Amino acid sequence: MPMKNSDSLPRGTKVPDHISVILDGNRRWARARGLDPWEGHKAGYAAVKELAKAARQWGVHTFTIWAFSTENWERSKAEIDRIFDLLKVGLEEFRRQSHKEKVRLVHLGRKDRFPAEISKAIARVEEETKHYKDHILNLALDYGGRDEIIRAVKRIADDGVKSSDINEKLFASYLDTSDQPYPNPDLFIRTSGEQRTSGLLPWQMTYTEYYFEPDHLPAFTPQKLKEAILDYSRRRRRFGGDDAVEHLLFKPEVAAKFELAWWRLEKIPEGTKFIDYAMNHIKEQYGFSKKLAKDAAQLMFEAVVEEEKSKWDKAKLKLKKFYKLLKDELKLAFEPEIVASLEIKLRREMEDKESIAGAGSAEETAKELYAEVYRISLLQAAKAAHLRVLASVERNLARRGYGEHHWDRAQDYLEKFYKALQERVA
Repeated sequence: MPMKNSDSLPRGTKVPDHISVILDGNRRWARARGLDPWEGHKAGYAAVKELAKAARQWGVHTFTIWAFSTENWERSKAEIDRIFDLLKVGLEEFRRQSHKEKVRLVHLGRKDRFPAEISKAIARVEEETKHYKDHILNLALDYGGRDEIIRAVKRIADDGVKSSDINEKLFASYLDTSDQPYPNPDLFIRTSGEQRTSGLLPWQMTYTEYYFEPDHLPAFTPQKLKEAILDYSRRRRRFGGDDAVEHLLFKPEVAAKFELAWWRLEKIPEGTKFIDYAMNHIKEQYGFSKKLAKDAAQLMFEAVVEEEKSKWDKAKLKLKKFYKLLKDELKLAFEPEIVASLEIKLRREMEDKESIAGAGSAEETAKELYAEVYRISLLQAAKAAHLRVLASVERNLARRGYGEHHWDRAQDYLEKFYKALQERVA
């Protein structure tokens, strides 16, 4: 079934070629609901089917799932038997579906310790799908990262390879992912709040981006996978190189001073004074020329005017134009429509907030906004977002007449906000 438009990824999303997932939390999900562990594995299986399908529809070429580790043999025989029963059903369902979607199955790990019928079922599907190139599903079963490396070393030794001939390329050719176009995961996801890789693809995941999901696997929906992909898309992957954004070499104290100056304007006569302040602020923060800063300030002014009239849709249109100008000049990869929507959402959420306690949703929106604009992860954006919300709270208190000292605090938080931002993007 085709994916609904509402479930599609925003235009410009950088989709990972390879996602690897550790399927964690099935048993805890079941116990929390008074169910047997088997019911958790069943629910997890249903969830991962939807995740793999969504990933393919979004353009992910390779999807790796670790379903059974070399350590999982320590579990009870009854639970292992249940897992294998589910695996047999899953392999047959996948076999039928794979021919429709041209998905190749690759088993990662050992086959020699499985019951014969499981080994035969895996080998059958691998053989039937080995010529498909559209997508790959890596199924890690009886897999361990150290075990994979040891098996590779043994095969190199058995082949009599000279030590002088061993290099990274040759070694990779002996790994379980040897003949794949995207052997190295771009994005690694682990569910259930566990924050470790447990040895999944240790050679291949050298430069992989990590994403840890607090929910257990059965509750990890395609929508949550979408959020993980969007978070990945914002990240700036350096691979050991330098990707400094040359335009963003502002001085935090100067940027904070300019922004506070136009924050304090109660009324904007003819837009003149606001534009002057806004122009200086934009010129400082983004390194724009005077002319470009003036054009941007005009758009910002028009957006503020519409906000004062509570015409949020019109304000969003002005902000969209502002962010398009910003994108074109700075060569950043964000989508102006998304950023403008987040900006308006943040401003509306902060309208009447006079304490940080009531600004939780605004802080989440701020994280999304700065992550989207500056191509950083939500985690990396968290500090700047928190400081920005603190500054906005102090601004609201000052505007309501609670004392001049709140303007001083607002400026202090703004300066810290710009410093936190600069640490991430400059």
